[in-house]
Amino acid sequence: MWRISFSTLLLMMLGLSCQKAYISQTELKERLEEHDFLVQSVEQLTEVQVHDIFSPPVASRVYVYPCIAAYEAMQPAYEEYETFAGRLQELQPLNVEADTSKVSHELAAIYAFNTVGKSLIFSEGMVEEWQATIDSTVSSWNTSPKVMEASKSYAQAVADHILAWAKTDNYDQTRTMPKFAVTEEPSRWKPTPPAYMEGIEPHWNKMRTMVLESADQFQPAPPPPFDMEEGSEFYQLTKEVYDVGNNLNKERRLIASFWDCNPYVMNQTGHVMFATKKITPGGHWMGITGIACQKAEADLMATAHIHAIVSIGLYDAFISCWDEKYRSALIRPETVINEYMDPDWIPALQTPPFPEHTSGHSVISTAAATLLTDLLGDNFSFTDDVEVKYGLPERQFDSFMQASGEAAISRLYGGIHYRPAIEDGVTQGKKVGRLVSKELLGAEAQQLSEQQQ
Repeated sequence: MWRISFSTLLLMMLGLSCQKAYISQTELKERLEEHDFLVQSVEQLTEVQVHDIFSPPVASRVYVYPCIAAYEAMQPAYEEYETFAGRLQELQPLNVEADTSKVSHELAAIYAFNTVGKSLIFSEGMVEEWQATIDSTVSSWNTSPKVMEASKSYAQAVADHILAWAKTDNYDQTRTMPKFAVTEEPSRWKPTPPAYMEGIEPHWNKMRTMVLESADQFQPAPPPPFDMEEGSEFYQLTKEVYDVGNNLNKERRLIASFWDCNPYVMNQTGHVMFATKKITPGGHWMGITGIACQKAEADLMATAHIHAIVSIGLYDAFISCWDEKYRSALIRPETVINEYMDPDWIPALQTPPFPEHTSGHSVISTAAATLLTDLLGDNFSFTDDVEVKYGLPERQFDSFMQASGEAAISRLYGGIHYRPAIEDGVTQGKKVGRLVSKELLGAEAQQLSEQQQ
């Protein structure tokens, strides 16, 4: 028979009394919100994408699945929010049979985001290091190991569900499809200097959409017919790009640079060529989304919801835009100007490696701004400092639509788009944004959006 001395028993009791109790689920949620771990996780994913160099359409895919995973992981604990299952193409309801009584849905959302994100990028170690930082911080709060383990297990189940769905979106199939065929047809896009890269993602319209019924649901007006006879509409549009590019003032040049968002710019000095990595257009708008959530003091659930909605809009907007790009396959202004007007002309921005019509910035920026306006209101002023870390200054905007309008016209200043690509792209982006708003935010948001436009 075991005997415990009084002194030993007293020491044991003192040890237990001195041990700090684990923090509650409520306090854990508050600390997670205070540290903005979800917004920071989005920023970390952006850093990885800049490092790994993803094209703009592919980057939108890398954002959307982690954002949906975070939202779906948290949604069961918030009855006022509705699951995306049955509302996004082919997304089935999540069925987790395990006991979730010890799960922190907020912590699980962050785990799910990082787990899905890690599966979609190359530099997995960067995400693992970031998750280890989160684990260390959360553990230092005296969080119950059982809560952390249960939350990770639940998050993995959510991640597995979302990744299985992602596997059926046709991405793998598009990796094996033919490259874009370059011909001598005068109006047809061809690679541009200095790298003369092949057309990026010519089959992106084969990707499964999220809300759109099809990639061509909002097919824009075709570009004006190619005709370089002096006085023709196409000639005048080309000359506008040439004239604007030759007369940029300091402000317009700054606007062009601010919204460049070209993930892979080739720089040439003599015989030496090197690349500069930058954020993608979608990454810029995901950064704006984080800024807006922080300014609005959105709680963790609202932050997950807003990021998911915007990422869905960006994803479908890229599919819609790329569908038209490779249908019209229109030649870029730089190529036309060099061949017909001025062989030495160089645009303010490096021409991206894909066809001209419509402007990707115009489509995706307008879609994102439309959704952010519906979510957070018109006249939502903010400071855009997303690209300060990449050497660009911050800019002030009075509304999301003002920012998207500047992003759109920046492509004319940059010398990489004719005006119809910008104007038709804005219209196309509004239609995508309004559809996503109608399907995922409800009729009231749709009516508000139409009034504000």
